[in-house]
Amino acid sequence: MATVVSERARDNEAPKSNWGRARERLAWILVAPSLLIVAGVAIYPLFQAFRLSLTDTNINRPGEPSYVWFENYRYLFDNRGNPGFLDALLNTFKFTFTSVALETIFGMCIALIIHSNFKGRGAVRTAMLVPWAIPTVVSSRMWQWMLHDNYGVINDLLVNKLGILDEKVAFLSNASTALPSIIAVDVWKTTPFMALLLLAGLQVIPGDVYEASRVDGASKWQQFWQITLPLLRPALVVALIFRTLDAFRVFDIVYVMKGYAAEVMTVAVFAQQDLVARGRLGRGSAASVVIFLIIGLMVVIYTRLVKVEEQ
Repeated sequence: MATVVSERARDNEAPKSNWGRARERLAWILVAPSLLIVAGVAIYPLFQAFRLSLTDTNINRPGEPSYVWFENYRYLFDNRGNPGFLDALLNTFKFTFTSVALETIFGMCIALIIHSNFKGRGAVRTAMLVPWAIPTVVSSRMWQWMLHDNYGVINDLLVNKLGILDEKVAFLSNASTALPSIIAVDVWKTTPFMALLLLAGLQVIPGDVYEASRVDGASKWQQFWQITLPLLRPALVVALIFRTLDAFRVFDIVYVMKGYAAEVMTVAVFAQQDLVARGRLGRGSAASVVIFLIIGLMVVIYTRLVKVEEQ
């Protein structure tokens, strides 16, 4: 009797196993086009960038390029560029950490405000997204004129209207205020995006938790630190991942407002200058590979943080 039962069980498992293999083959067939596209537009260009970074390829110089191996990387970290790659890397870290920190703080405040019930909340939510909806090139050019020392509305407001400053300041021309000015513009533009992500996290927090805390006598400040912030942490980590990676590879706002100015140059602008303006494909590719590796390291760190949060 036991032998008959085991034979029937094997007969039942065989079709299931065949069906599972057929589903797996179908899944690979359906995914194959996407994998080919990813290989064509991402993996192959990445391989080519790494290969070019080991050569002295220059489109402005005739002749067959030769392999110089890691000479381009040594050039970058010897800080012999004009400006140096290490200076651009330092500017990028300053831009990334400052802008992301301010956007997180302001985004949290805005998300908490528009999450509460008040009249006209829908209109406020819509208006909040206007800076983020404006194309970066347009908003950068607009702020470039607004920060102008002679024609800008910012100087007119601070000097003539409010009297905060005694004389007009060339915010973008002054080396000490250029990078903070660009960071301020980026914070103005991207804070709504951070607020939107945090608002989505706030809306999934059950209201019963706050009602129970009010019964226990918890203040608003205690509710924020002991309830809101811990429950919002997964959404906050996701928002930080998006903004940090986006801020580190910033190009458009810096290039539009200051071009190749050394005091604000980021690694993305540095790579574009070598690749496009100077035609140094080898050195520019080396800079691009370094950017890719740093971003990859950030992804690994954030992924580890997410796993820790899930445990």
